[in-house]
Formats: sequence, C-alpha cells, structure tokens
Amino acid sequence: MRILVTNDDGAYAPGIRALWRAAARLGECWLVAPAEEQSGVGHAITIKAPLLVEELYEGSRLIGWAVEGSPADCVKLACLELIRPAPEVVISGVNSGYNAGINVLYSGTVAAAIEGAYLGRTSFAVSLEYASRADYELAATLAVSVIDRILKHKPPSGSLFNINIPDLRRGLPVGVRVVRQSTARFDERFERRIDPRGRTYFWPSPELPLADDDLETDLGALKQGYVTVTPLRFDLTAYDHLGHWKPLEEELGESIPHEP
Repeated sequence: MRILVTNDDGAYAPGIRALWRAAARLGECWLVAPAEEQSGVGHAITIKAPLLVEELYEGSRLIGWAVEGSPADCVKLACLELIRPAPEVVISGVNSGYNAGINVLYSGTVAAAIEGAYLGRTSFAVSLEYASRADYELAATLAVSVIDRILKHKPPSGSLFNINIPDLRRGLPVGVRVVRQSTARFDERFERRIDPRGRTYFWPSPELPLADDDLETDLGALKQGYVTVTPLRFDLTAYDHLGHWKPLEEELGESIPHEP
C-alpha cells in the first residue's frame, strides 16, 4: 500500500514527521506538504502562480517534496504528478490543535484529506488537541492504530474520516468514539486597538468553542478524553431541503428576465 502523508503545518513540522514514521508500518510512505505553514487556509488552491517544489531527504533517501502551495495543492500534485504509482491512501496531520466541530470548514489539514477523497483515495485527517509540549510521536502511533483498524474493514475508495485526539498530558485516551461533527458556535471576539498613527486595527482573540457536552459529538467526546472518528463527505448539498424547493422551480424561474 502506498501512502501520502501531508499537513497544513508545513513539511518540517514535528507532527508530520512523527506521522510519516508511524505510518511507515502500514506501507510505503511519501511526504508531500507545504513548504511553509498554511494553517486556516481551508480548501484554497493555487491557480495564478507556479507550484515550486523542493525534494525532501531522510539522510540520503528521498522521502518526498515540499511545495510552495496550499495543502490541497500538495495532494493534487502528489496524486497526479509526483508519486508514481499514485498513492491509495492519504493521511493529513498530525495537526497542532484539534480540527473538531466547525473547524473542519477552516482547516487546511482537513481540506487536504477532502482533496484526497475527492480524487478517490481513502483519506484521513488527524489532529491533536493543542499543548505547548505535545507528544506527536504518541499521537501519531495512536492515530495510525485507529487508521489500520479502519482500513482492515475496506472502506470504499474515496471514504473520508476526521480523527481528533485529546490532550495526551492528561493520560491515554479512555477509548474511541465514532461521532458526528459538533455545530456549536465559537466564542469569537476581537480586541480593538489603535496604532501609533491613530489607525484602528483588531487582534482576533482565541476561538473557544461554546459548551458542548454531548458525547455523540466530536467536541463533547474529546472533552471526556476520547479519540473521535467522524466520517465526512464533501458533497454539501442539503438533501433534506431539495424536496421543499424542487416544486418551486417554475416560480423561481419567473424571477429571470425573458426575451420580449
């Protein structure tokens, strides 16, 4: 099995190196990741600039490439050009800070996994709750163990999973829960300041999720010390609304100007 390891923290981040080492027990691993940190870029892609690449080595062995682009760029380039034969599995992480709840919309780590799934690869995003001295080696080992179990069940090509690991300073996780994504809002605030020239600017405050104690959500289960696994999909269609709006097509069409 050929595996692509990527992230949004950059090709030289400790999380991706730990994941690359841990994932090597599952198969042949290649590392293709942004040359610089790309946290919070979501699913951005580069369309008006070239994608420069630099080879990455472990000793004298080529292990991958650093790309001057976004996480989604890295997955596209890896699957379509750089790795031959192309990888069957994409693992993105280990991210510094969890990507649970609404964070999946902003995360470059999750976007890389989404891109892998869109290209038909079984894909995983892996994130670790933020800690100043995070144990990425242990987090990567735990994540790869969960991924190995999932792969043994042969999920369909293009399956997508979001894995979050609680702060390991509190001890080993109490278990694994397969849960839905929380939709709890974040407590977003901005600190207004004035610069020396009298201009107003704002510092965003840390975004803390509002309370979610539901063990059936990723945020709630993480809070209780569980590793969380959330199956995702990139089709954003609100299927439950289609039935309401479909009969209104003719009425909606009346709003469009017609030729006299």
